[in-house]
Amino acid sequence: MRIDQELAALRVERDSILTIGVFDGVHRGHRRLIAQLVKQARQTGRAAGVVTFRNHPAAVLRADFQPLYLTTLEQRLELLRQMGVDFVAPITFDSELSQLDAGEFAARLVSSLRMRGLVVGADFAMGSGRGGDPATLTRLGKELGFTVRAVDLLADGPLTVKSTSIRRALDKGDVESVTNMLGRHFSSQGVVAEGDKRGRELGFPTANLETPPGLAVPANGIYAAWANVDDERHMAAVSIGVKPTFGEHPRAIEAYLLEYQGNLYGKTMRLEFVAHLRDELKFDTVEALVAQMHEDVIKTKEILLQSSEVTN
Repeated sequence: MRIDQELAALRVERDSILTIGVFDGVHRGHRRLIAQLVKQARQTGRAAGVVTFRNHPAAVLRADFQPLYLTTLEQRLELLRQMGVDFVAPITFDSELSQLDAGEFAARLVSSLRMRGLVVGADFAMGSGRGGDPATLTRLGKELGFTVRAVDLLADGPLTVKSTSIRRALDKGDVESVTNMLGRHFSSQGVVAEGDKRGRELGFPTANLETPPGLAVPANGIYAAWANVDDERHMAAVSIGVKPTFGEHPRAIEAYLLEYQGNLYGKTMRLEFVAHLRDELKFDTVEALVAQMHEDVIKTKEILLQSSEVTN
């Protein structure tokens, strides 16, 4: 099986305590869980390890499921490593793995990764039919030689901090709530490509950001954001949408970098979304659109300057 090959490629030199999951976004709930994992590992002299799936299990289990990830796999692995764990084990979820029951899956982790402890969320379940909930895993642990600790889910007001909650907030353009749940600004990264150059004609030259497919993007609208390019950070007013004032166009992410001089084509840029300014609107005249764009830029600068003061 593929999981056997992937686990065999790892070299774990001491007993470990693990957690398992997709960990898309590596949000505050994930980080709370992993912090508990690292603490327990340090107290017991064991290695702290994260087993994460390269792909979303639901994409294998449900033919109609099309995941929109909050982070790329590379971003996710880097964020997990930054949590102070000793190793991250990315594995592929395929049809063979989906047929393993919880005991068979756990036995592989004990054998290959020397698992002696498992830290999971209170709603966690693994194995065929999601039969391996914390209670079942605790019974299995007594047989296979590992302990189980279930950590309560983290709440943010009325919402439970989960990747699905973050995606729903993004769908509404509520990037402020997303920031609270992630513990950082949501970001979109890609390469700046040539657009129709309409923004330049209006006095607001924009960078057209092409992001990899399969990644979540905030709802159509206008946002205040930080644009990171060439190891520099710039204030940016960002438009996501179809430019309805000029007729329907393919959905695009366009960023106007305030006070920026230079050619952005072909450069990698990362946008950190700070605030939603307004919905995308269709204006009766180009002049009305330009007037609103001036207001958007003023508001963007106000918000980002305030945001910078808060974080410094």
